[in-house]
Amino acid sequence: MSPNARGPLILDVDTGIDDALALLYAVASPEAEIVAITALSGNVHLDDTERNTRAILELAGHGDIEVAAGRPVPLVRPLEITPETHGPHGIGYAELPEPVRPRSARFAPQLIVDEARARPGELTLVTLGPLTNLAIAVLMEPELPRLLKRWVLMGGAFRAPGNTTPTTEWNVHCDPEAARICFAAWQAAVDADLSTPRALALGLDVTEQARVGSDHVVALARRAGSTPDDSLDPDREPGDPERRSVASNPVIRFIADALRWYFEFHARYDGFYGAFIHDPLVVAVALDPSLVETQPVAVDVDTARGLGDGQTIADFRGLWGRTPNVDLAVAVDAPEFVRRLVERVGALAATRG
Repeated sequence: MSPNARGPLILDVDTGIDDALALLYAVASPEAEIVAITALSGNVHLDDTERNTRAILELAGHGDIEVAAGRPVPLVRPLEITPETHGPHGIGYAELPEPVRPRSARFAPQLIVDEARARPGELTLVTLGPLTNLAIAVLMEPELPRLLKRWVLMGGAFRAPGNTTPTTEWNVHCDPEAARICFAAWQAAVDADLSTPRALALGLDVTEQARVGSDHVVALARRAGSTPDDSLDPDREPGDPERRSVASNPVIRFIADALRWYFEFHARYDGFYGAFIHDPLVVAVALDPSLVETQPVAVDVDTARGLGDGQTIADFRGLWGRTPNVDLAVAVDAPEFVRRLVERVGALAATRG
């Protein structure tokens, strides 16, 4: 992409903490033209995810971006959410004002279809949550894989253990039937026309290499010209729900309060005080695929409800004899991504102080 080119994106989100960072990264990136944001249930319920999305965009000075809600429940299964990971409303300890602009009247899957039809071959769709909205969209418009410039997703565990069951990653686990529909749609499209762009998938294998800790919050605050050394209330103990960021910059205060919940979750379950920031990495790769190395593979999803239910299966040896439908990220330049995150989001925060 040339320095002056701007790539049109739709982000499909279930806005919890790492989605929030992804939204901030996207609006902070000059090469991104954000056409719209679509929301669904996942980390928390749809009512929270779409409200969080609108509030974060307004915090960042981009409240004019359209936010549309999709289906509030998975295609077949009961809804699961994860407040223990992202907080009761999806943004950890952070608090944001009620957004001013209402959500769009458009239905998220229809929005995806309409925008892809309006800009054939131009639009990149980045899915950061369960694949319910996309599955409905491809059922509405089977040509969608050929209408999009590319589908980039955070989802799956391929050569890594799952984070929800031993074999499953959260986004696919929440609606495996939707995921299977999406991968099958790309399989059918590639089989019919080899020029169809394969999906670009980032699973836990690479996204768990993208970590941040307290030092990165300090770096963000410094880049924003905020007060990094007192970013948390010193009169409160760690884990105290009343312990709030006292950073002078509202964006940094939001990030610190949201990430603190995430850091405490990972300290309990993963043995380190920090966080995997899956979703902003995926946005960064959608904007600059050179951040990852990929391998073309055929991918499908187990929906049999056994021990491997919800598992993403990649045929690395070509045993199925299928044409690859996915470019699977197998290596990532995580340090460069984190450097860009601090620079871009810190610079955005500096304009909002």
